[in-house]
Amino acid sequence: MAATLRLEIVTPDATAYSEDVEMVTLTGAEGELGVYPNHVPLLTTLKPGELRVIKGGKVTYLAVGEGFVEIKGDAVSVLTDLALEESKIDVNAAEAAVARAQAAMKEDHTAEEVAAIQATLQKALAQLHVKRRRNS
Repeated sequence: MAATLRLEIVTPDATAYSEDVEMVTLTGAEGELGVYPNHVPLLTTLKPGELRVIKGGKVTYLAVGEGFVEIKGDAVSVLTDLALEESKIDVNAAEAAVARAQAAMKEDHTAEEVAAIQATLQKALAQLHVKRRRNS
């Protein structure tokens, strides 16, 4: 049996993913990070984008939002505000969210409102990236 590590992805709503996997690839503070079993312990931020999971030789793609990642030798814990598997992404809803965010950015807002709009835009773009990259 191949070495595995436990991947737990938790959002405010639920546990989005909880499996023993062979590898995880995600975008951290310093760029793309590949995690195999026995990885050196690490704590980093998670940037919105694509998270790839290899389990049983099969690759699963998820769109993730901002959050935190804790890596131990035998486990990866991801706390994020968004985690959607590619098959569950609604392209029309994501495109509508992008359009709303872009329109909102043209208006006057406080710094906090601008940050919230940018976060929404990044999450919607992450979903479109994952969906379109896998279906092109």
